[in-house]
Amino acid sequence: MLPAPMVNVLGLVAPVFALILLGYGAAVRRLISPEGLRGLNDFAFYLAAPALLFAGASQVTLAGGRVGIVFFAGVLLIYAAALLVARMMARPLAESAVLALNASFGNTFMLGLPVVVAAYGNAGLSVAIAIVGLNSLLLLPLTTVIAEIGLGRGGSPTAAAIGAVKAVLRNPIILAVAAGLAWAALMPPVPGAIRRFLELLGNAMPPVALFCLGASLKDLSARREALDALVIAALKLLALPLTVWLLCRAAGLAPLETAVAIAMAATPTGANAFLLARRYAVGLSGSGAAVVLTTALSVLTLSAVLIAFPGR
Repeated sequence: MLPAPMVNVLGLVAPVFALILLGYGAAVRRLISPEGLRGLNDFAFYLAAPALLFAGASQVTLAGGRVGIVFFAGVLLIYAAALLVARMMARPLAESAVLALNASFGNTFMLGLPVVVAAYGNAGLSVAIAIVGLNSLLLLPLTTVIAEIGLGRGGSPTAAAIGAVKAVLRNPIILAVAAGLAWAALMPPVPGAIRRFLELLGNAMPPVALFCLGASLKDLSARREALDALVIAALKLLALPLTVWLLCRAAGLAPLETAVAIAMAATPTGANAFLLARRYAVGLSGSGAAVVLTTALSVLTLSAVLIAFPGR
């Protein structure tokens, strides 16, 4: 008999794999053309993901401010470590940035929030929502800047840096999160009809992104991507939760705050990391392999976290 936490996590992970397999099968059977796949990816990147992230960021409160600082201190440490490891593996700078994103950017929305609500209730949700809102705002601009510099767009390093900033300011995902946080700080709650529209549009992002991810696995180069995926999985599912736990202890966070932070750290690589990899056409197969592997292994890591940290 499996432990109850593992059964709960399996119930959340199974639909993720079903969507990935659906995309893979559609690509193998040629039910969708490469042009159609690009269209789906553009829909997720330009429309669905911004709507989803704006809706989430506009609900961020100060309740999770302290745990958010501790959480992202750990995330940035692992991001820097992953970037260094990738460079030591002789990966180009842009590809290294994508690998670092995969090692630190968790599926905090699709898996993290349901896990937190199931395990810790609404009290845990109020802590977790700050992590979800800031996740994209911090990591995606950082990766965009490094990738733009690595690709050398614009010639000189100065021109490349300016180009990177412009790319950040044009990125619809980053703009949506920034606008959502500004709305949460300055404006009344988003009107009900607008929020329902945003959620209806935004809820299409996870299944579309996972479908595109599955389709991209058709051309996966297993030998090289397996090494990248294993490195990413070790950093994302082991090093990051351990780092966050140590920082939570050092900061003296309450048991519930600590439990929520570690649970969010133990989530697998998020689909937005794959969307960015596809956008820049660097590290695409490695990103896809990382999402699949970390999602499978997260059944074990998330179950362990829920058992070890009951939040009280």
